[in-house]
Amino acid sequence: MRLLDENGKQIGVVSKIEALQKAKELGLDIVEVAANANPPVAKLIDFKKFKYQEAKKERESKKSQKNVGVKEIRLRPFIGQHDFDTRKVKAQEFLSDGNQVKVSVFFRGREITRKEFGFDVMKRFIGALESARVVREPRAEGRTIVAMIVADKKKE
Repeated sequence: MRLLDENGKQIGVVSKIEALQKAKELGLDIVEVAANANPPVAKLIDFKKFKYQEAKKERESKKSQKNVGVKEIRLRPFIGQHDFDTRKVKAQEFLSDGNQVKVSVFFRGREITRKEFGFDVMKRFIGALESARVVREPRAEGRTIVAMIVADKKKE
């Protein structure tokens, strides 16, 4: 088998037993890098250190990833202006953080007979948000009206 040292420098072609002895002398582990090569390639490394470095790289890559979540804003068909404004500000924060926003208008009791009020509130809410794009148009699902909104990249 072809043997490489820790730095990737070639030691030479040695037998399996010699490679194991060399690893034992240096206090390292022997890892097969390319089994299909002719002769097979093995490397002398500290396996625990190698695993630690791999885990460290994995953690670093996870840090740079952006988690995109779905946040929900709940509205009512006869919502007060201040509540409306508060929810609008919160939705704007969610969008600026890169999250999707699910806007829901809930109906209680006999309010369901006046769905047009719910659609009006939804339309007003979507219109009030700056730099927002509708992914899923408002539609009735049982006793709620639901729409999905994301931040519009063009306006940023």
